[in-house]
Amino acid sequence: MEVLSVYRGARMSAFKVRELAREIQGLPASAALDLIAFSPKKAALLVGKTLKSAIANAENNNELRVDTLVVKEATVGEGPTMKRMKSRARGSSSQIRKRTSHIRIVLTDEIVIPQRKPKAAGKKKAGAPKFAAPAPKKEKALAAAEDEKPMPVPAEIRNEVETETPAAPASQADEGPGETAAPPKLSSDEDTTKD
Repeated sequence: MEVLSVYRGARMSAFKVRELAREIQGLPASAALDLIAFSPKKAALLVGKTLKSAIANAENNNELRVDTLVVKEATVGEGPTMKRMKSRARGSSSQIRKRTSHIRIVLTDEIVIPQRKPKAAGKKKAGAPKFAAPAPKKEKALAAAEDEKPMPVPAEIRNEVETETPAAPASQADEGPGETAAPPKLSSDEDTTKD
C-alpha cells in the first residue's frame, strides 16, 4: 500500500531541495530519517518534516509498520514564485524571485528491503582468475626499491677508502653493532677550553 505526503509552498527553491530528495529515494524510512538528521542543509528540515508526516500517515491512517516502509518516490516540483523589486544604480530596478517548491514523498510497504548475507571466510569464487596483474601500488614500490640501490663507486675512490685505517673501538663490550664509542667524560676540574 502506498502512503502520500505533500508539503506545498515550501520556502526554498526546488533546485536546492531536489538534491536531498534524490538521496533518500529507495531507502528504508528509518535510514532516510537518519540521513536527513545528519544533513547540514536547510532543505533537510523541509524534507524531514514531509517524511515524518508520511510515516505518521502510514501508521495512523493505514496501520502499517514503520520498519517495512520504503521511500518509493521523493519528488520536488516548482511552486509559485513571488516577484519583488530591488533598487539599482541610476534609478533603475531589478527583479528578485522568491521561489517556492512542492515536496511530495510516497512511502510503500510493497518493496522488499534486501538483507545482506554475511560472507563466508576462506571461500573463493569459481570464476576468479588464477593470475592477476600486479596492483599499481606494488609496481610503484618495486620502482622505488630499484631507485634506492646504491650507485657504483669508482675504483679510484674505492682504493682511497680502503687504505685509510678505521679507529679501533675501546672494547667490544662498550660498542655494539651500529653504535659509536662515546667521548670520554670530563670532570668538573678539567678545563675544556683550548689555548
